[in-house]
Amino acid sequence: MQLTLKEGLTVYREQEFSGDMMNSHAVKRIEDVNGLRARQFAEDAGPMSHPIRPESYISMDNFYTSTVYSKGAEVIRMYRTLLGKDGFRKGMDLYFQRYDGSAVTCDDFLDAMAVANDVNLRQFGRWYSTNGTPTVKYESKYDEDSKTFYLTLRQCSNSDKPLHIPVAVGLLDKVSGKEVVPTKVLNLIEKEQTFDFPGVDGDVLPSVLRDFSAPVKLVGSSSDEEGDWAFLATHDSDGFNRWEAGQKLYRNFIFQTMNGEQSDKTEEYVFEAFERTLALDTNDYSIQAYALAMPSESTLAEDLDVVDPVALHKARGGVKKAIASKYHEDIRAKYDELTAAIQSSSSEEDIQLDAKSIGQRRLRNLLLDYLCSVKETPEEREAASVLAMNQFESSYGMTDRYSALSYLVSMDGEESVVARRDAALQIFYDDADGDALILNKWFTVQALADLPDVLDRVKTLVDHPEFTLSNPNRCRSLISAFSTNTAHFHFEDGDGYKFLSDMIAKVDKLNPQVSSRMSGKLIQWKRYSKARGDLMKGELRRLVGMKPISDDLFEVMSRGLK
Repeated sequence: MQLTLKEGLTVYREQEFSGDMMNSHAVKRIEDVNGLRARQFAEDAGPMSHPIRPESYISMDNFYTSTVYSKGAEVIRMYRTLLGKDGFRKGMDLYFQRYDGSAVTCDDFLDAMAVANDVNLRQFGRWYSTNGTPTVKYESKYDEDSKTFYLTLRQCSNSDKPLHIPVAVGLLDKVSGKEVVPTKVLNLIEKEQTFDFPGVDGDVLPSVLRDFSAPVKLVGSSSDEEGDWAFLATHDSDGFNRWEAGQKLYRNFIFQTMNGEQSDKTEEYVFEAFERTLALDTNDYSIQAYALAMPSESTLAEDLDVVDPVALHKARGGVKKAIASKYHEDIRAKYDELTAAIQSSSSEEDIQLDAKSIGQRRLRNLLLDYLCSVKETPEEREAASVLAMNQFESSYGMTDRYSALSYLVSMDGEESVVARRDAALQIFYDDADGDALILNKWFTVQALADLPDVLDRVKTLVDHPEFTLSNPNRCRSLISAFSTNTAHFHFEDGDGYKFLSDMIAKVDKLNPQVSSRMSGKLIQWKRYSKARGDLMKGELRRLVGMKPISDDLFEVMSRGLK
C-alpha cells in the first residue's frame, strides 16, 4: 500500500471520528485546517516540497511528512466532497471488496471510487503528482436584469494541466444575511471557469470554499473585502467560513499594525467582531473561543513574501493587548463566569469531558491569554500574575494548569511576579514525579516562553538531569519547541540558528530521522530577509560539510541549499 493512501485515509477517518465525538465537525475542521496551514503549507512553500505520492527520495524516513499525512487526508476528503456521503461510501465498499488484504496503490483507490460512482476521476488523479499549494482566485457580479449571479474561478498550481478542485459555495442575501442558495459544490476543472446562479432575487455575497473543501489558498477581488468579511463573520451559516472571515479581519489588522498603516475602519471591524462574539449567548464555547482567537504567527507568516518574525510577533502582541485593554472588564466578567461554572461542575476526581465542558475550558484559557497580555505597568503585571497563579493552583485538569503555566512563564519584572513564575514551574515539575509526558510539557513550556533570555534558559535546560538528546520526544520537547518560538529563534544575531545547528549535529549521530526533521526550520531561509537568510545558509553549509553525516540529514541539507 502506498504511504499516502494508508496514512491519508487513516488521518481522514480519525478526523471524522473525532468530529463525531466532539459533536462539532466545525470545531474539528477549524483545528485540522489550522494545523494544515501551520505545517503543511509551510512545507509546500519550502525546498522539501513534494507531492503526496513522492516520485523519488534518498531516505524514505524524510517522507513521513505533513504532506503525505495531512494533505493526503485532504485528498481523501475531496473524494467525499465530490461524490457525496453515499457515493463515497459506495466507493469505499468497492475498494474493500476488491482489495481487502492486498497491496494496493493510490490509483487502485481512485479507480474504485470512479467505478462505484460511474464518474471519470482521471483529472482528479493529478493531485497525487502535484506539489505545492494551489491558489484559487474568484470574482463575482450580479446581473439585475436577468437576476443571475456569476462567479468566476481561476486556478494556479504547479501542475502543467488544471487540477480538479471541488469548491463549495453558498450565497447570502446582501441585505438580510439569509442564505438564498445553500452549499453547492462547483467542479473547477479548467484554468478559468464562470458559474452562473439564475433566479437570484437581489444581490448576494458568495461564501466560497465552505468547510475548506480543498487544500488551496483562496484570493478574492472584492472592492470592499473587509466589509464582506465582517458580513460573513456575522451571517455565514457555514461554521468554518464564519470563523475564517473573522480570521481575515484579524490578519489585515495585524499586518497594518506591523507596517505602521493602521486603518480606523479595520480596527472598527475587528473590535465590533470581538465584542459581538464575546457577548454571544451560546453553549458552543469552542466555536466562540476559536472566533475570538487571533491567527497564529505561523499562519500569518504564510501570507507574507518576506517574514520578519520579530516584527510579526510584536504586531500580533500589540493587537492582542489593544483588544484586551479595550474590553478588559467584559473579558474578566466572562472569565469569572466560566471559572464559576467549571468549578461547580468538576472536581479532582470527576473532570467533565463532554463537549460543553471542554469548550468552557478552551474559552476560559483563551480569555486568560488576553487578560495576561496587559502587563505594561507593575500593577498590571501583578494582577495578571495573581490571576494566572490562581488558575494554576485551583485547576484540577492538565489543560487548565498548563495554560496558566504557559502565561506565567512569560512574565518578568517585579520580585513577586518572578517568584510566582518560578514557584509554578517548580510545582509542575514536582507534581510530574518523573512522568515522561508531563516532563516533556515542562520542558516545552519553558522553550516557548516570551522572555528576552529564553535561549540562555534553553541552553541551561539542555544540561538538566532529566534532559537527553537520545530520547526523541524529550529532544523535540525542548530543542524543536524552541525553534517554533519564532521571534526568539530568529533573533537578528543568529544565535538561535547556531544553537539549533549544534544540536542537530549531535542528534545526527544518535537518530538521523530526528536530526533531519529538526533541520526543517533552517531550510526555510528564502522566506526571510537576506541577513537572516545568510546566517541560516551558513549553518546549513556547516552541517552538510560534517563527516560523517547521515543520508537523512544530507538529503534535507542539500535540497535546502539549492
